[in-house]
Amino acid sequence: MSYRVEMVNDSNGMKDFLDLPSRIYNNDPLWVPPLLSEIRRTLDKNLNPYFSGSDLQKFVCYRDNEPVARAVSVINPLHWKKFRQKTAFFGFYESVNDEQVSSFLFETIEEYCRQKKAEIIEGPFNPNHYSELGMLVRNFGRPAFFETYNPSYYPEFVKRSGYEVIYRMHTRMTTEAGHHPNPLHSKTGLPDMKGYTIRKFNLFDMKAELGRIREVFNDAFSGNWHFLPVSRAEYLFSAKSMFAVTNPSLIQIVEHLGEPVGVLQCVLNINPVLQHLEGRIRISDLFKLPAQRKAIREVVVYAVGIKKAFQNSPVFMLMTDAMFRIARRYPVIYSTWMSDDNISAVRASELIGMKPYKWFEVYGKSLVK
Repeated sequence: MSYRVEMVNDSNGMKDFLDLPSRIYNNDPLWVPPLLSEIRRTLDKNLNPYFSGSDLQKFVCYRDNEPVARAVSVINPLHWKKFRQKTAFFGFYESVNDEQVSSFLFETIEEYCRQKKAEIIEGPFNPNHYSELGMLVRNFGRPAFFETYNPSYYPEFVKRSGYEVIYRMHTRMTTEAGHHPNPLHSKTGLPDMKGYTIRKFNLFDMKAELGRIREVFNDAFSGNWHFLPVSRAEYLFSAKSMFAVTNPSLIQIVEHLGEPVGVLQCVLNINPVLQHLEGRIRISDLFKLPAQRKAIREVVVYAVGIKKAFQNSPVFMLMTDAMFRIARRYPVIYSTWMSDDNISAVRASELIGMKPYKWFEVYGKSLVK
């Protein structure tokens, strides 16, 4: 057998890159095909402002001219500057069940990153820290929206290529939050909030609302692992299809004297809908999607952020109360990933009865020879 890895630089290579997962997961009833148009848009350096000034390369590994593995590499100078580490990232990794194929792919990507002066490589990030990340290592059941899913042999392939676990995280889930009262309530309800208010997202002021959310998240997450401030252009790009997966009542904004200080952002678990689309939206689907979306009764807590100056304020109580109200309408609630040592996130999830559901790992490897 002959092996080669090629960078994607034309439409044929991009087709091989996009079509490969459907071959790998062909007989897996749990796999949810992503929208190919969205993957193409995300990985377009000319469209996605995240890659402005960054190096993005897409790789496909061929075995006897057949595409059998793929991944991308990303080198972001802003990350090097903030964290003072010359780190490259890999993502969108997929491979047939052939360890030699996977190893050959990683060796090629690592050598490319060395040539770009990177000293460490980490992943998977699809394509960055604000997106899907990590590799599923435990509980390979039905995935929720924004939750990575992969064959069980992937983690072993990565480790055998010399990678070590550098970060562990998990998601949570509950089907009972709407059946219990908020434990933070007194007998008379919420105490006096003294200038604090909470409201849903205002669709009629969308750009300004997105700016308020970005302001809160950039402040709240500024000390998080690998976090870089999200630019206005990046956030508008990522929010382009936002209301295909959520609605204004699922986005709650807490204000103090008119200033945005906290955001609770939930999205619908649209995976059952995506599974039927099989990666493409056809004209006939457009007539069915509104009813299918309306029928969804599962949500994912996508992001929760409180500005640092307000993290010991009534904001937490208001957002927890909002989460209980959402739970009464949506009986199944998932979280996105949280680190095992994020005490505040774990505490908040436990208040609404969420229990650990799935476990994920991020891997790293030194590129210094």
